[in-house]
Amino acid sequence: MIFEPDFSPAAALKMLRNSSSPGQCARELLGKGQARLAAAFATTPIRALVRGRAAMVDRVVTAAWSLFELDHLGALIAVGGYGRGELHPHSDVDLLVLLNETPDSAQQEQLAHFVTFLWDTGLEIGHSVRTFEECVALATDDITVATNIMESRTLAGDDSLRARLAAHTGPDHIWPTAAFFAAKWEEQNERHRKHNYTEYNLEPDLKNAPGGLRDLQMVSWVAKRHFCPLDRAGNLERLVSQGFLTQREYAALRRCEDFLFQVRWALHTLSGRNENRLLFDYQRQVAALLGHEDSDANMAVELFMKEFYRVALTLSVMNELLLQLFDEAILQADQPRTIRPLNRRFQIHNDYLEVTQPDIFTQHPSALLEMFVVLAHNPEVKGVRATTMRDCMDKRRLINQAYRDDPRNAALFMQLIRSPHKLWAQLRRMKRYGILGRYLPEFGRIIGMMQYDLFHIYTVDAHTLLVVKNMRRMRYEETRERFPLACDVFYRLPKPELLYVAGLYHDIAKGRGGDHSELGADDAIAFCQRHGLSSWDGKLVAWLVRSHLLMSVTAQRKDIADPEVVLEFARQVGDLVHLDYLYVLTVADINATNPKLWNSWRDALLRQLYTETKRALRRGLNNPIDKQDWIDDTRRDAMKLLRQRPLPMRRIEQFWSGIGDEYFLRENARDIAWHTEAILNRDTPDEPLVLVRESSGGQYEGGTQIFVYTPDTENLFAATVNAMDHLNLTIMDARIITSADGFSLDTYIVLDEHGTPIGNDRPRLQTMRETLTQALRDPSQFGRIVQRQMPRRNKHFKVPTEVIISNDIVNDRTVVEVQALDRPGLLARIGRLFMEFDLLLQNARIATLGEKVEDVFFVTQKDGSPVSDPELCKRLQQRLQEELDDTSRDALAPTASG
Repeated sequence: MIFEPDFSPAAALKMLRNSSSPGQCARELLGKGQARLAAAFATTPIRALVRGRAAMVDRVVTAAWSLFELDHLGALIAVGGYGRGELHPHSDVDLLVLLNETPDSAQQEQLAHFVTFLWDTGLEIGHSVRTFEECVALATDDITVATNIMESRTLAGDDSLRARLAAHTGPDHIWPTAAFFAAKWEEQNERHRKHNYTEYNLEPDLKNAPGGLRDLQMVSWVAKRHFCPLDRAGNLERLVSQGFLTQREYAALRRCEDFLFQVRWALHTLSGRNENRLLFDYQRQVAALLGHEDSDANMAVELFMKEFYRVALTLSVMNELLLQLFDEAILQADQPRTIRPLNRRFQIHNDYLEVTQPDIFTQHPSALLEMFVVLAHNPEVKGVRATTMRDCMDKRRLINQAYRDDPRNAALFMQLIRSPHKLWAQLRRMKRYGILGRYLPEFGRIIGMMQYDLFHIYTVDAHTLLVVKNMRRMRYEETRERFPLACDVFYRLPKPELLYVAGLYHDIAKGRGGDHSELGADDAIAFCQRHGLSSWDGKLVAWLVRSHLLMSVTAQRKDIADPEVVLEFARQVGDLVHLDYLYVLTVADINATNPKLWNSWRDALLRQLYTETKRALRRGLNNPIDKQDWIDDTRRDAMKLLRQRPLPMRRIEQFWSGIGDEYFLRENARDIAWHTEAILNRDTPDEPLVLVRESSGGQYEGGTQIFVYTPDTENLFAATVNAMDHLNLTIMDARIITSADGFSLDTYIVLDEHGTPIGNDRPRLQTMRETLTQALRDPSQFGRIVQRQMPRRNKHFKVPTEVIISNDIVNDRTVVEVQALDRPGLLARIGRLFMEFDLLLQNARIATLGEKVEDVFFVTQKDGSPVSDPELCKRLQQRLQEELDDTSRDALAPTASG
């Protein structure tokens, strides 16, 4: 079916000849035609539109060819996608002018006018002008040229030229089928490599990424080359008669292609260009064009992207299956068969696993799970043979509730979970073949599910399996360098399989609405009961699922230098076994959420929390450490270090007496000695003191520590963060302490703007020191605010500001929690508001999670008391929300690192 243009080729030519401006006339014809196509998008099959646009362009291009009277030169040929008769609104129009002979200067000028005319119509023209001999020579050297010629059709001129060219560039002359297949397979591998071999990119390329249109075209090209090199018609359906595709698979491929065509058409329409990347700029609008609407649990864009990822997964699996069949039929056609039996149901056929009989899955449905157990116990096997893969996917419908409740199948699945090799690879394969989603329907619901943010860069299913993969990596020595503590803890776990089950279920309830941790814990209990795990094991797994965010939230949002925070966390954990499992799960989870999240700073935070909690558990929850003991120990250890320096003990004691206990609670002995020595040895007491060094050991490890000692002023925090913004620093932690004599002792832990350690870069550290010193000489005049645009991706997210204000009774301070869209100037704005409300910042935890920040500030009033006035709290909350929800200034907003 074609959506026919409303003008004939003859009419088009007549209009061009009669027009005083043929180029403008052609442009108007194309514009009106495209408007008709666009209006029909919602009600017309997409193939009709794609072919209709190609037909419309045909008529304009051939009319132009006739207008310039070029038939005598040879033939005008459509190649590539246009040669297939498929054009999207802004697709390239690829043309080959195939000449009878080398043109003279007059003919070259004539052709130049023709091409210029086409460009003036607004078409994206890709053209080449060659003789027959030149085409053959280029096709011999360049497989892309040979592929384009395979998909060609004559638009005007002598069609026998194209037929002759097709014959002389066919497999009997150049690029025999085996060489063509091998080259295209390598081409696909390189293309997939550029997209990290995954269908699940946040902004996927629907043409070139795995599971994209190129994967389908790859199959078509190889089939065409092997079976029908001279046939201009589409040939996927021919694979059904050849036995490479079933009718059901062919129908599925057509549906997938139709969906991607719809997305591409919508994307071209919205972007106004040949855009094939599904950028955040367009995802919401494409979802709306395709009819998706928000539900109670999911946004329309999430539902659309879930459909997209599932289509990409289907195409990727079918590409894998068909290329393996082609490999056997083309590259290995003459190779001997080597078969090694494994058991009564499976054997190895030329390094691939296959069933021993065609009806194995029907006669023994448990083999649908056994196959993956066999693969896990035979790591030398390359994969599943295509015929067995197809049969497995076809028989997955046998997996029903009775199948799931069968103890034999439960035992097989647990055997896989406990397997020594390739667990992640088999779970991933099970997902791709549709087995995992059938056996665990709760997992099936999250396949392809995305969360529309920049924090979760993988779909829920891909993230879940990556968590398991990270857990498995803890067994290997090469992982120890990056995760030394996690590897040590992993080896102490009595039953690693419980960790893997918790990893499978920790996000299983995403997208249902409600608390996914609680819902997931219920699913985990049901799984454990069905799979014969003990009551204690089931409770541990459920607790891990319910509490999988506990450790990361505590480490990143609470003050873990506070013994009370550690004690409360220890009470929630309960014992060392739960702590060990939770620590490894947390490390694996963070690393599987977004690779940019994991850095030495977060590593150090988690290790600090783990270590302090382990000490608290060993002391006993009823025997917590006394704060004064903690302070006394820190002072004593710091004094030991200072005795090695030429400093009078009297001066040290005098200085310390004016600081207050909070300083000794928040800082460690090594840093206190560093600060004290620098303060007492200052040459210019009236100058702000700024110390900068790379941190090592303790919770600061991996960040650069900046210590500021200067007279306290109201806008000190705002001035400091603005100066750090000029330095392109990301603030991870802030500790603000004011001494009795009116000095501020502030410690900031920073990374560079990309969230990576600055390291021992001496020139940069010196620049940081000088810039901050200059800014703090007069904090009330902290200079020009940096003007910087919000990152492109962030602009497409709506994150309403949430402000929660509460009082920490134990520590006599007010906690201000801010969740907001990350944008330039965030910390500077917040600092100014604290100054406006006469609030002193005591501490801060800064966390940027994709496009969203989750910052926690600990503040007091000027007299050191918490904010107890409800009206004041309400006004502060309103002002923060108003200030941070005002996006009108974001394009030129001041930049800070929140």
